[in-house]
Amino acid sequence: MMKVLGIKIIKVIAVFAVLIFSILMLKTISQYTSFDKNIGFLAFKQQVVGNPYWMAFFYIHIFSITLCLLAGLTQFSSRFLVENRDLHRIIGKIYVYNILIINVPACFILGLFSNGALIGITGFLIQDVFWAYFTIAAVLSIKKGNIIRHRNYMVLSYAVTTTAITFRIVKHLLYNETQHDYELFYGLNVWAALVINLSIAYVILRKSTGLSGKVNSGKENKKTEK
Repeated sequence: MMKVLGIKIIKVIAVFAVLIFSILMLKTISQYTSFDKNIGFLAFKQQVVGNPYWMAFFYIHIFSITLCLLAGLTQFSSRFLVENRDLHRIIGKIYVYNILIINVPACFILGLFSNGALIGITGFLIQDVFWAYFTIAAVLSIKKGNIIRHRNYMVLSYAVTTTAITFRIVKHLLYNETQHDYELFYGLNVWAALVINLSIAYVILRKSTGLSGKVNSGKENKKTEK
């Protein structure tokens, strides 16, 4: 009973945290509606802001990523799923299409020109691969009727989606420009955000569904697939 209550509390805290930081990200993203190439993050990317393709992928990514964050929030409520099954499917499709058609390709290109030198570039590209893999695996699982496996992979997919939030939290809490090398800190932070989020997702899934050994097996649903 206490374990179930603890999981519910963690989920509520996580939802509010993502919602608050999504709103803060919207505020940050709003500055780019001016299309000024010398503001915010773009001020540190002057070597590529003259490239129209990079700029196009940048704007596509920042103006669509918040939709991924907000769409994902609605997908992990059992009550919402039961009471709004059709809406769950629609929002789920928006989330999946947004990631696979828009953000995975955009982030791959952006990752090739990432800050953080080789550490940052490899970190972003691996994030992108995980993002695509978990999302595709979730889609294939639900097509086979494996609900538990679908949910597990969606949680992992959303963990990658929210690395942008974790990245900013770690940066604001730990980065000191007088003590840290910006490029090194940036690159390590990319990896830290991924490891932190996947670790949290693993703990949540292990406690709620006994993830250990089941993400790839989906034993609970094999009987229903026969």
